[in-house]
Amino acid sequence: MARRPLARTRRSATIAALTGAAVVAAGALPAANAADAATRTTTPRIVVRNGVTQPVFSYKDAIREHVYVQTGLDSDHDGRPDRVNVDIVRPRESDHGLKVPVIMDESPYYDNLGRGNEGQKKKYDANGNPISFPLFYDNYFVPRGYAFLAVDMVGTTRSDGCPTSGGPTDVLGGKAVVDWLNGRAKAFTADGKPVKASWTTGHTGMIGKSYDGTLANGVAATGVKGLDTIVPISAISSWYDYSRMNGTKYWTGEQDGLAQTVDTDPPAKCAAVRDYLAKAQDDETGNYNAYWNTTNYRHGSFADVRNVHASVFAIHGVNDFNVKDNQFAEWWQGLKKQGVARKVWLHQRGHVDPFDIRRQDWVNTLHKWFDHELQKIPNDVLKQPRADVEVGPDQWITQADWPAPGARTVPLRPGKDGSLGLKPAKPGGTGTFTDLPGPDNGGYTESDLASDPTTAKPYRLAYVSGPVPKAVRISGTPQARLRVKTDKPTSDLTVLLVDYGTDTRVDYLGAGSGIKTLTTRSCFGESTADDSACYLDTRTTTATTPLNVVARGWMDAWNRTSLSHPTPLTSGKYYSIGWKTLSQEYVLKPGHRLGLVIAGTDVDNTTETPTGANVTVDLAGSSITVPVVLAPNGVTSQLAPAPTAPWRGPKANLPHQEKKFF
Repeated sequence: MARRPLARTRRSATIAALTGAAVVAAGALPAANAADAATRTTTPRIVVRNGVTQPVFSYKDAIREHVYVQTGLDSDHDGRPDRVNVDIVRPRESDHGLKVPVIMDESPYYDNLGRGNEGQKKKYDANGNPISFPLFYDNYFVPRGYAFLAVDMVGTTRSDGCPTSGGPTDVLGGKAVVDWLNGRAKAFTADGKPVKASWTTGHTGMIGKSYDGTLANGVAATGVKGLDTIVPISAISSWYDYSRMNGTKYWTGEQDGLAQTVDTDPPAKCAAVRDYLAKAQDDETGNYNAYWNTTNYRHGSFADVRNVHASVFAIHGVNDFNVKDNQFAEWWQGLKKQGVARKVWLHQRGHVDPFDIRRQDWVNTLHKWFDHELQKIPNDVLKQPRADVEVGPDQWITQADWPAPGARTVPLRPGKDGSLGLKPAKPGGTGTFTDLPGPDNGGYTESDLASDPTTAKPYRLAYVSGPVPKAVRISGTPQARLRVKTDKPTSDLTVLLVDYGTDTRVDYLGAGSGIKTLTTRSCFGESTADDSACYLDTRTTTATTPLNVVARGWMDAWNRTSLSHPTPLTSGKYYSIGWKTLSQEYVLKPGHRLGLVIAGTDVDNTTETPTGANVTVDLAGSSITVPVVLAPNGVTSQLAPAPTAPWRGPKANLPHQEKKFF
């Protein structure tokens, strides 16, 4: 007597997941002839053990295909709707009744900069079907019952249209793919035949680093149905904040320049679009305008965090100078207000993928996350602490949320004697500096500003605490407040919070931004002759340095009350100017000193030209508020003790972190 194939019920799946038993997943078999039925009786289907799916499907035998999803866009203005190329790999069983969820990486980089630490690109067979996908997602998750989609962003690789550096068309192309997966959009094969995604459950997750993760944020902020979760890695949530902070510009020509970088079509095709981006970004003033509002996924004109219903597993480096960590911090706070299910990893490196930091833990956690959110398996991933935080080289802690729930804000104040402490300076105490051009007429570097803090320099002010008696952890976003007057209509203002003390730290400023690529490989998933699941290993790189800049913040003074409508300063009049610095997770070691540097133009981190303004700082009206984790008996007296003896600050030549779009 033949055994009946197992039929999975909601109750049996739940029991199996909780008890660790193997189980056959949902997906009814269609009617078929006896031979087919007999074959499919023994065909493996989604199996769950110990709360996670098991690799029971053949990656080698998986279906590899591509379709073109039609959008309602015409970004290249050629009179035809843009179509988005979608490369697909899915279990062969999904053509025989098995329904699978989707993991999707929408990217503009598949045929130019490539993906991952090794710059991998997609490869195709003679029929145009994909045979090699970058990264491990396909190799690992397809055998576990997922489809993986590598989507070419509008205007890139094999998709129609023009890229717009995070603009609405970039995002809406990805939304159209989610709509197609859920039966709300049309797609076609290469020969023009309509095709439906009949093989999917419609449950979709988006993942990706940098621009890819940015697109995931943007699509989620449209509120599209069927997008259950996103995993944004080092991702942008507002493109204005990618290009500048408070009117100071990190780059010029960024929006049109990035669009040109990712577009491998003949230059003339999208020249008009790039000309528009160049004008709309308004490099002349650095102001926020209606254009930037279209690229704001927090509270923009077409995308808004208040629309997000997808869960979010975010990863970011607190020392990422490409996609700076305020992109995460502001997005995270918006998600918190919306009550979105969320999780975060924060690390000490620059623009680095977690696969190259904490590889095995990353794969295990991501596996659980997708199984819970897309396969609907009741594992414990959301019962674990919400935040994993790296506080030193490969030293990780967990906490209930971010910032640390026990963090308290402590205002630190500059003193007339060069100290940094808890008490405000006496009224009338001032410090002065001039926003001078540097030796090359471009301003002074971060090394110039932060090193040798006890030596007077005309282009900066520096204030330093005594040595801290116990370790203090900073968790969250410091806020600067300066009361200043100038003799010109504006000046750039820079504040740096500096740890003065020798320590071995993650070398986020060096080559690799904190990692070194090795010659050995480790494997995650199944390989084929064309697509290896094995990737070069990495290790953390460290540097022993006498100081480290902990937090950074910039402001163009005439944007002090509005990013859109600058107001020149009246010469000789004091103004109170406040703003957030970049966020941080940092441990200040015993014996180290905390310093506050106040200056004009920071040539390492901005493209601004010094104004030559003479700036006077009212010390009694100035401070930096630092979020610190309190010890049982408090740490406010430990954070900035008064200096007890003469001290000469260290000199240092800090490198500048390499900038990578990807």
